[in-house]
Amino acid sequence: MECGLVGLQGTGKTTLFTALTAHSVPVQVGSMKPNIGMADIPDQRLLRIAEFIPPEKIVPAKVQVVDIPGVPSGGGQLNQVLANIREVDAVAQVVMCCEGHDPAADIASMEAEMIVADLVVAEGSLDKATRSARSGDKEAKERLAVIEKVHAMLEEERPIRSASWDEGEQAVLKSYGMITAKPMLYVANVGEGDLDGDAATPVREHAAASGAPCVHLCATLESEISELDESDRNEMLESMGIEEPALGAFARACNELLGLSTFYTAGEKEVRAWSIQQGATAPEAAGSIHGDLQRGFIRAECFHCDDLFELGSEKAIKEAGRLRSEGKSYVMQDGDVAHILFNV
Repeated sequence: MECGLVGLQGTGKTTLFTALTAHSVPVQVGSMKPNIGMADIPDQRLLRIAEFIPPEKIVPAKVQVVDIPGVPSGGGQLNQVLANIREVDAVAQVVMCCEGHDPAADIASMEAEMIVADLVVAEGSLDKATRSARSGDKEAKERLAVIEKVHAMLEEERPIRSASWDEGEQAVLKSYGMITAKPMLYVANVGEGDLDGDAATPVREHAAASGAPCVHLCATLESEISELDESDRNEMLESMGIEEPALGAFARACNELLGLSTFYTAGEKEVRAWSIQQGATAPEAAGSIHGDLQRGFIRAECFHCDDLFELGSEKAIKEAGRLRSEGKSYVMQDGDVAHILFNV
């Protein structure tokens, strides 16, 4: 699952990407190819679990982030940018919020490009869907109904995500790669002198009106912080009165936007967080660790991390009757700590 960073050129999008990936990915400046990297998801629950079950190492979950080239002024190579956006699962639009920029206009400009791109796809698909529906095929008729609704919305300049869609309709939308159907997160990139986020107000207001999450941060500052070692980073944050870098809020928002939840494995060697699709079963969660665990899945011994925080140890959890033995049909819950039993 990928979250794509999009925006007009010069919004600080690539600076944010380098901060998210801790400068671990060589960035291609001026290229129309996306930069792709993994970002750690800061997790206080993970750190607390490690306090009760001390490991040799702590491993956070990660989210894949794609830095999509900025939308160029004048429309050059716009189609390539839009094609890259179609490939990701969720979109984070980075908006510059400082003197000389108009955040509301930038959001409107970006949204207009995405709506037009989807309208072109919808118009091209409408004729084909109409012809297929004439055969009387039920699936073809259902597909036509979705395309007709999509076409009407886009002509009204409304993004597809602003409507409610059932599971079947969502599958149709995904097959067409509609950009404005993808979940959206807004990132207000403010200056170092505006960490309180007053300049981000237009972005927050637009996000609230469209029902989308919004994070404000200073990409330049976040990039500087990410280059420091842990001691210097903590000292800098304390001096600025910041509890944690804003990247943490952004990474968690991406995780939620992608419909992911988190479970944990804990032992002497490592305490690790794993991201899985919401609604994943215990065998599917086991498969995120290793394919052999899913193929040979027997059961998962689970407890919730809150039980550990309350009772203090795995032994106390077991004595309290809160250690559960879950089978193949169990749907993993966010915050579960699991020990997978398997045989291959």
